[in-house]
Amino acid sequence: MDRRRDLTRAGEDDVMVLALVDIFEGLSPEEISAMEWRRLTTSVKKGEVFFTPMDLAETLFVLRAGSVRIYRKSPDGRELTLAIIQSGTVFGEMVLTGQRLQNSYAEGLEPSKVAAMCRADVERLILDKPRVGLQFVHLLSDRLAAYETRMEALGLKEVPARLASLIHRLIEEQGVRTSDGYKLTVRYTHDQLATMIGSTRASITRAVALLREKGVIETRRRYIHVGDLETLEEATHDGFHEPDESEDHG
Repeated sequence: MDRRRDLTRAGEDDVMVLALVDIFEGLSPEEISAMEWRRLTTSVKKGEVFFTPMDLAETLFVLRAGSVRIYRKSPDGRELTLAIIQSGTVFGEMVLTGQRLQNSYAEGLEPSKVAAMCRADVERLILDKPRVGLQFVHLLSDRLAAYETRMEALGLKEVPARLASLIHRLIEEQGVRTSDGYKLTVRYTHDQLATMIGSTRASITRAVALLREKGVIETRRRYIHVGDLETLEEATHDGFHEPDESEDHG
């Protein structure tokens, strides 16, 4: 009896988590639970690469828990982060997501749970539940707007402002409230931050030091904290500059 009750509770928890996934908004708990999520879901370790350019099949990933980094590698081994995916959304090598994984890698930034759906499963879901297709349209629109904002920052802003813009976006996507402001829930290395804004580790180190000096951010136990969002917003408009340094924005 206890075992059966535990399994029932686990199933209810699964439905509650999946109901928060953006493309499933509007579906009933019964509709969500009808999908075979236990068969589709796998656990990903921190630092584990679970998708590579060798994986050619069209796959839609549903990130149920954790966070994932999508990145590409240049011929000389440098990495460029295309996106940081937070739980409660989808990504994958599929036109509908507005986010192609061709020639890309997907890596767990922390222990995560990922469900994988093939193209046939997704098409069947959309035909059966048109609301899911509508949510895909909204998701694609939001991602296109985010990409435009990111490209503008890469082309027109100096490194401290680009870093401030990135932190502002990450706070919006994954930040949690604290007693004195906001905190990013993932510990990002300077190398990882550099790959997200097309910069270098050395420039990120200088930019972090400058933003700390100006009171824009704090770092505690390698987590980034922000006390005042207005101050962070001001820093995104290129209000601070690296002293005696210049860098190619590419």
